[in-house]
Amino acid sequence: MNLNLTRPIVFIDLETTGVNVASDRIVEICILKINTDNTREVKTLRVNPGIPIPEASSKFHGIYDKDIKGSPTFKELAPQLLVFIGNSDIAGYNSNKMDVPLLVEEFLRAEIEFDISSRRLIDVQNIFHIME
Repeated sequence: MNLNLTRPIVFIDLETTGVNVASDRIVEICILKINTDNTREVKTLRVNPGIPIPEASSKFHGIYDKDIKGSPTFKELAPQLLVFIGNSDIAGYNSNKMDVPLLVEEFLRAEIEFDISSRRLIDVQNIFHIME
């Protein structure tokens, strides 16, 4: 399916240490980027959250402390993620309540500005609920 895009869109999925946007951290980030010419790029990165991953979270997503040992921190990955995302609009499932706010929070902790004010935010969960 070809999309008629005026700017790229990234579909983001995060695995985290929990569901508290203010205090939890990313342990894996997967981004599918669809460019305006409909080419696609995918980036999946494990992230060392700097805190232990709670057992309940590990059981949910299957990522344990041993799996992220030696992985870079979000602060180390933030510059390349900022370039990869670029000026893209952002989409995901439940992304407006969880993924986007947590991503913004992680960029803030990394002392990198990640402005979402001019981006379209498409939450597929909202679309699903409207369609159902």
